[in-house]
Amino acid sequence: MPAKGFLSLEKKQRLQEILKQSLRAEVRERVLIILLMNDGRTQEEIAAVIGCSRRTVAYWCVHGDPDKIESLEDGRRKREYRKVTQEYLDKLIETVEKEPSDLGYEFGRWTGERLATYLSEKTGIKLTGSQVRKILQRKKYAYLWAKYSLEDRQNLVKRKEFKEKFKNYLSIGKMNPNHFQVWFWDESGFSLRVLRRKIWGKKGKRKKVTGQRSRGRVNIMGGLRLCDKKRLCYFVDKGNGDTFYEQLKQLYEFVRQEWIGNGYSSEDFCLSGSQIITILDNANYHKRKDICAEIEKNLPNVILDFLPAYSQDYNLIKLVWHSCKEYIAHRLFQSVAELKSLLDRLLNDGELIIHWGRKIKNKGNAICAT
Repeated sequence: MPAKGFLSLEKKQRLQEILKQSLRAEVRERVLIILLMNDGRTQEEIAAVIGCSRRTVAYWCVHGDPDKIESLEDGRRKREYRKVTQEYLDKLIETVEKEPSDLGYEFGRWTGERLATYLSEKTGIKLTGSQVRKILQRKKYAYLWAKYSLEDRQNLVKRKEFKEKFKNYLSIGKMNPNHFQVWFWDESGFSLRVLRRKIWGKKGKRKKVTGQRSRGRVNIMGGLRLCDKKRLCYFVDKGNGDTFYEQLKQLYEFVRQEWIGNGYSSEDFCLSGSQIITILDNANYHKRKDICAEIEKNLPNVILDFLPAYSQDYNLIKLVWHSCKEYIAHRLFQSVAELKSLLDRLLNDGELIIHWGRKIKNKGNAICAT
C-alpha cells in the first residue's frame, strides 16, 4: 500500500474534480479509495467508510493508477462493449420495434434475455440480457407499461364528425351560456376493497398494503357541466334504465331551478329554457325506447347525444372518476356508509381537486374532451 501523501497537489486536485463530475458511481468509489489512501487510512478503515469489501479496496490500491484515469474503468465492461458492432446495434433497434409474433415467436413481449438469445442466433455475438438492457438504456429505451389502445376498434370518420359537433357546442355555449348547457354523463362504482396504486418506496423494499378485502360497493351516476365543471353525482343501488331516467329527472330539475333563480318564469322553461345537451356512452339502458320516449315527453329540454363507439376519451367525467379513485387508493373503509360519506364530500361538495389538463395512462386514449 502506498505511503501517506504519495499524491502531488496537481494529481489530488484532478482526482477531486473527477469525484465531483463523474456520473458513474463505481468510478467515484475508486477515486475515493485512492484519496483516502493518500490521507493514510488503512484498508479496513477505507472499506468501513465507503461500505465495500476489504478485497475491493485491496484490488484498487494495487491497480488504480492516479496517472491513468482509464485504469479506474472496469476492463471487463470495456471488452464486452467492444463485442457490439454497428450491425448488432441496428439489428437490436429493428427487433425491439417489432412484435415477437412478427418473427414467429409465441411470447408476447421482448425481455433482455430473449433479445440476447435472438440476436446471438442472427449475429453470432453473445451478450447477456443485462448487457442488452444497458445498451437499450443508452439508446434512450425504457421498460415501461404498454398503453392500452382502442384505436383498432374506433371509427375515425364518426369520431371526426363528433369532434366537429362538439366544437359547435362550445361556440354556441359561449354565446348563450344561459340557454345552452353541455353535460357529460356516466356511471361508476367504488368498492370497499383496497385499491392499490404505485407509490414511492425505498429501492429494494416494497411497501405493504393491508390485505383485508371488505365486501360492499357504492354505485354512482352523475353529470359534469362543461362550462363551470359543476358536478352532480347521485348514489344508486343499480345501474339500469329506470334509475337512469330518475337521475336524469333530478338533473333536469336542478337546471330548471337555476333558470328560475336567474329571474325567469318556470312556465317558459320548456319553450325557451336552457337546452341540456347530455353526452353519454352507448350503454343499452341509455337507448331503451321506452326511456327515450319518456325523456322526450317529460324532459323536453334534455337532448341525448351518444358518443361514437369506443370513444370514452371524449367523456370528460371519466377524469372525475379516475381522480376520485386515485384519491381513495390504499384506504380501508369499514362500512359502505363511511365510503359513501367521503365520496359525497369529494364529488358533490367540491373537496376533490382535479387537474383537468392531465392525461390518464393505461386507459386507452387520453381524456381529450376539452
